Amino acid sequence: METSRSERFDALARECLEPLRRYLARRTDPETAADVLGDTLLVAWRRFDDVPADALPWLYGVARNCLANAERGVRRRARLAARLTVEPAAAEAPEMLELHEALEGLGDTERELVRLWAWEQLTPAEIATVTGLTPNAVSIRLTRARQRLREQLARKTGDPAGHELA
Repeated sequence: METSRSERFDALARECLEPLRRYLARRTDPETAADVLGDTLLVAWRRFDDVPADALPWLYGVARNCLANAERGVRRRARLAARLTVEPAAAEAPEMLELHEALEGLGDTERELVRLWAWEQLTPAEIATVTGLTPNAVSIRLTRARQRLREQLARKTGDPAGHELA
């Protein structure tokens, strides 16, 4: 018996919902994350025939674009929400404050590449799918971003060995 489009989409949504939710939760406030998650799934439904077999990186790219659209309209509120979500975590762990400050020292693209690599545990090829860059460009930029992050953390702590980034 052939599965319907709806059943296939439900299976995709079940598989990818939590990773997408975590992806968005690390980038924006809960309300915006929920809205963008809905927008992402709507795009996936509308473009279901375009979804590749390895859907998660493609969906991260859709979510990234939906989030950029949402943030254009609410940029000030998103910045405030991001600051509020970073500060309590940093109060509990000073090293997290150092990491967030060091990440803020990177450019937008570098910061996103590091986050996709470290937090989402994507490969350069998968990151390329999310960002629209080539895998080679991702590898080069990611290497440079990690080096800049290491240098910034070393300057803040005075201990280059204390913050290893693989």
